[in-house]
Amino acid sequence: MFYAILAAALAALDQLVKYLVRAHIPLGGSLPFIPHVLDLTYVQNTGAAFSLLRQHTWLLTLISAVVVLVMCRLIVKGFFKNALGRWAAALVLAGGMGNLIDRAVFGYVTDMFQTVFMEFAVFNLADCCITVGVPLLFLYVMLYVGRDEKKEGEADGAGELPPDGT
Repeated sequence: MFYAILAAALAALDQLVKYLVRAHIPLGGSLPFIPHVLDLTYVQNTGAAFSLLRQHTWLLTLISAVVVLVMCRLIVKGFFKNALGRWAAALVLAGGMGNLIDRAVFGYVTDMFQTVFMEFAVFNLADCCITVGVPLLFLYVMLYVGRDEKKEGEADGAGELPPDGT
């Protein structure tokens, strides 16, 4: 339950920040946020990361919806057996929901964080959630998926020969 609330809270925070940027910064405008590190710059992104597939917003909307639905199903089915998996799921779900809401409502994603100290794509909180959540999800899969089932099988005596050796 904690992780579902976390995902919802992060998605809501993402939407709040995006709303404040749309309401207070003109499109293309910029304000210092963390001096010499990060500016708030209002950008409308119809594509994915680095504006990839910007002519295919419908496809990105569909992909976002599928990711959100798959993550919800995995969470409900209890796929994630430990905190690492649950954190990863919450972050990916939050990021997917945050950007899906934008794509469905506006036809673009509101981006606002722009690094000042280096050239990099403008991004948002949902992107941060996805950027942290996806590697954690891969780590979870590499370290834990399949191992829990093996341990349960060993604990139940599965795979052992019967006492008479047959």
